Amino acid sequence: MRSIIGRNLPTYFAALLIILSLNFILPRMMPGDPLMAIYGEEALVAMTPELKAFLLRSFALDKPIWEQFFAYLYQMGRGNLGFSYYHSAPTLEVILGRVPWTILLIGSALILSTTFGILLGIESGWRRGKPLDRSLLSGFMALTGFPDFFLGMVFLLVFGVSLGFFPLSGSLTPYSGLSGLPLLFDMVRHLILPVSALTLGHMAGTYLLTRSAMVTVLREPYILSARAKGLPERVICYRHAGRNSLLPVVTRTGIWLGRIITGTLFIEVIFAYPGLGTLTYEALLARDYAVLQGVLLVVAIVVLLANFSLDLLYARIDPRIQHAH
Repeated sequence: MRSIIGRNLPTYFAALLIILSLNFILPRMMPGDPLMAIYGEEALVAMTPELKAFLLRSFALDKPIWEQFFAYLYQMGRGNLGFSYYHSAPTLEVILGRVPWTILLIGSALILSTTFGILLGIESGWRRGKPLDRSLLSGFMALTGFPDFFLGMVFLLVFGVSLGFFPLSGSLTPYSGLSGLPLLFDMVRHLILPVSALTLGHMAGTYLLTRSAMVTVLREPYILSARAKGLPERVICYRHAGRNSLLPVVTRTGIWLGRIITGTLFIEVIFAYPGLGTLTYEALLARDYAVLQGVLLVVAIVVLLANFSLDLLYARIDPRIQHAH
């Protein structure tokens, strides 16, 4: 495990440095005052002279570019992502207020889509060519043609507007005064439709990849050897074939994590869910560039951390990776 961390950590650190550098360079490549490029002309009009002087001093915007870069890294290290004039609060404080809702949405959808995608893919590959396999394969092949935000709109119209089974927007019922289990139940009701759209949108890819890996693994000699030993079919299916089918799925999850987060941002806008997606949409309308930069930076860091965690998970799934060079 230490060797894996030692090999991969410099790569992720370099990627983080590149992301920080791009976040620093892009606003300063725009014409005009860097402060106007970061916060927008409207913000400067409404900004008090004291706040403007504080921002210039914090990010050294009146100094040479190399001093600005080190001041920028220093402020990032302190968690200072700037000031949101629209929310009249530090950018990091605004973002952290929305992060738990997005984590709840992404985490629920990722766990459900990965778990059910893997289980159905294993069962489908194990029963290749049988009615269950043909039905699942046809259904998920059709499902891959629909993006998650389209599924979200369909669910909203059918189950929210037409049938009225679930709330249309938000994460909680406003002014309900609920607490305890009723509050938890209310949160779950608001979560069902967006989580279902994200889960179905990303479960198809996991299912198809798991099924393909399962079909390939079942042809390996060690599967024939396990059957010759008289091992139970369930043990061969999950412990031998299923476990060795997981590596491509873990790889796919890491690669597609950025797309899952992007899909979540769209889903949040559709359902007016108070996460980072809705915050980004509000920042776009208000031209709150500090919040936009902060959200992009936080999302990029989260994707890097998730991929680094998946690299460590590889070694748990397949110990041979620890000895690879």
